[in-house]
Amino acid sequence: MLRRLLVHNLAIIEQLDLVFEPGFVVLTGETGAGKSIIIDALGLVLGGRADPTLVRASAEAARVEASFSLHGSNQTALNALLTRESLDDEGGELVLAREVRREGRSTARVNGRLVSAPVLREIAELLVDVHGQGDHLSLLRPREHVFMLDRFAGLEGEREKFATRVRDVAAIRHELEALRQSERERERRLDMLDFQIQEITAARLKPGEEASLLQERARLANAEKLAAQADDALKALAGDEESDGAADLLGKAARSLAALVRIDTGLAEPQTTAAALAEQVRDLGATLSHYRERLEHNPKRLDALETRLETLSRLQRKYGERIEEILAFAERAQAERDTLANASGRIAELTAQESTLLVEIGRLGEALSARRRQAARKLGSGIERELADLKMARGRFSVAQERRPDPDGAPSEAGPVAFDATGLDRIEFLIAPNPGEGLKPLAKIASGGEAARLMLALKGVLAQADPTPTLVFDEIDQGIGGRVGSVVGRKLWAIAAAGGHQVICITHLPQLAGYADQHLKVEKLLEGGRTTTQVRVLVGAERPLEIAQMLGGSGEKIRASAEELLGEIAADRAQVGGNRSRR
Repeated sequence: MLRRLLVHNLAIIEQLDLVFEPGFVVLTGETGAGKSIIIDALGLVLGGRADPTLVRASAEAARVEASFSLHGSNQTALNALLTRESLDDEGGELVLAREVRREGRSTARVNGRLVSAPVLREIAELLVDVHGQGDHLSLLRPREHVFMLDRFAGLEGEREKFATRVRDVAAIRHELEALRQSERERERRLDMLDFQIQEITAARLKPGEEASLLQERARLANAEKLAAQADDALKALAGDEESDGAADLLGKAARSLAALVRIDTGLAEPQTTAAALAEQVRDLGATLSHYRERLEHNPKRLDALETRLETLSRLQRKYGERIEEILAFAERAQAERDTLANASGRIAELTAQESTLLVEIGRLGEALSARRRQAARKLGSGIERELADLKMARGRFSVAQERRPDPDGAPSEAGPVAFDATGLDRIEFLIAPNPGEGLKPLAKIASGGEAARLMLALKGVLAQADPTPTLVFDEIDQGIGGRVGSVVGRKLWAIAAAGGHQVICITHLPQLAGYADQHLKVEKLLEGGRTTTQVRVLVGAERPLEIAQMLGGSGEKIRASAEELLGEIAADRAQVGGNRSRR
């Protein structure tokens, strides 16, 4: 329930602090006083479009804050949404805030934490349902009728289950469309994949072989130079006929030191070092000798290496820079080839799944349609009773359920029928406002006043099923007169009293305003050369005075008429309350 609305620097509102009570709340005031701006402020904090032109002149930003006490049948959905967004209510209270800066930037907060505008709207939809002056036009959009009927019947869960199956079929049909490409294109793709797979497979690639090949090629290409350098190194180590090598010299040094150690043991460590060096040099010579023996000038092997490296280079240009990437490409190509080669089997499998789902869609759709037919009769009867109260006693209301044949649709007794996420039916509200007229689509026959009354009738019937705690009506009494206005006021008060809702309404009709539990007056003032709006809670004698002004005067007779009107309304409310308690 909306508890408080704070508005700063929005249009002609400099600062406003409104505290709302439970039940039926009305806002009245002269045209231009700022009543609609209050609704604009509420719409802004509920995630509406941020219009920088609404920022009050000379101010840098406009700010709106709304506080809600949390209760009602939307609590479970609201808690789930807050948990999903890592938001917490603070002791059963939720505070939504919106700021719009003159340069156009806007921010949204929930309990002080920044959120996106879509998240703010998603939260707000569970708290407030706003019906503006043109919102009854939703009745004129047949696409909206199915959702209204389902909400009345409590069929949203069944419709969502149906929609899930429809999404499953859509996914299957999308895959089937991709698979059912022309045989020529599929064969052409298979030929390409076969060539690529064969080319890579025939190369018998091994991860890391390129580095080994490059090393071997460098050795073969420089075999003569390497042999000469190896010979020089061997000569230095082993010596020749003319001179001793390093191995012989180190061996002599080690033997001499061994002789010295027999006399002077202090030379034991140098002797050990010399012996070890001599052994290492002999090992080095053996290793180098083995290397020299393996060196050969082999043009054929070099040509083979060049050919192999060219093969690798060609594959790298086509399929990847590294051998691992080429092998991965081959795996992907093989997987795609298997899919294409098995397309016929996959098509048969998906077609069977599609048929099974269509049968289930048909079954679920028939059950949904049957429930809708039952609900449509109840809705029609309820709305006709409401219309009778709203001075359309002979008006008739019905719900049309139509189907369209579709060879690709869901099975039914009359043959396959089209479907979408809402079901098998096209739902449309029909009305005959006057006797003797046949039922016709609401969108084609209802006048503005009739549409407004139909919206009121629909709201009256749907109120018990509506989970939204706060309902806001912005001058929904347009197009109706005073006699009907009292009926409208009674119905809005009843929605609040019986449905457990908070109902907020902007009105010009005194007969409607008289039913309010809380009456707020919106006034426009001129202070210091600036226009501003203020709102007062009317108490005591202030209320009959406002009702008198709404009736068109301020004399004693008008004042007496206002008090008489309020007295009649109080008696009516008491009678309705007594009847309700007896039931």
